[in-house]
Parts: sequence; C-alpha cells; structure tokens
Amino acid sequence: MTHSPNPATHQAVSTIVQTFETLSPERVAQLGTIYAPDARFKDPFNDVQSLDEIQRIFRHMYESLENPRFVVTGRVVEGAQCFLTWEFRFAFQKFKTGQPQCILGASHLVLDDAGRITLHRDYWDAAEELYEKLPVVGGLMRWLKHRANG
Repeated sequence: MTHSPNPATHQAVSTIVQTFETLSPERVAQLGTIYAPDARFKDPFNDVQSLDEIQRIFRHMYESLENPRFVVTGRVVEGAQCFLTWEFRFAFQKFKTGQPQCILGASHLVLDDAGRITLHRDYWDAAEELYEKLPVVGGLMRWLKHRANG
C-alpha cells in the first residue's frame, strides 16, 4: 500500500531540517517551534521527555564542543514520520583541539498534526563514531574491535 505524499508533512520536515542545519547557541530557545512540549528524545547517551530537557541537551552540546553543526544528507518522509541521515561535525575542546571530527548517523522523527516532533530517536554507533576517537578509551575500543574481528 502506498501513501500519497502529504505536502504539510514535507514542509514541516523541510523546516525541521533547516532548523537543525542552522542551529546555534542563540537558537536553542526556539526549538519549541519544531518540538512538541512533551516530545521524547533518545540517543546513545540520553533518554529524555520534555522540550526543556531537549533544549538542555543541545545547550550542553554547545558548551562541550567547538563549532558543532548538523548537515542533513538525506530524508525519507512517510505519513507522519521521517528518517533523516546526517553528519554531525564538530571539534573537541579538551584534546585534538581544532581537529575536525564527523559522526555519521540517522534520526527517526514522528510528527504530530501540527508538524512538530513528538519522538526524536537518533541512531549512531557510539563505539565507532566517538569512543575510538578518544584517548585511552579509543585504543581499547580499537583493540576490542580488532580482537572481535580477528
């Protein structure tokens, strides 16, 4: 069964993509335009439910990393859901300062009737995309990966 495209959902997803790609510390307060007040956000490190908690996570991102930004590389929209693929570009503040980093991931979003996100679930491999880049832990993760594949 095929669903006919909903122009309102496609417009909402375009707005969401633009918001993520142009997000800045000053714009975190405006996330209420794309998230429902009781939205749930889950990623490998967080599982929160409320706009305030989601804003806290994004504020922490800007406090902890240098120049974090999202580049959406693909999207699939089906009914009131969408799946975005993205690159998260940043630099660490404490080590490898200024060295560009990139995490590849995807987000599953469920939208309400107003086109706001009610569920945001991020999928990315924390071991490969983050832990292997950290000192000490990175060496251990690479060794474990080699042993598992060896």
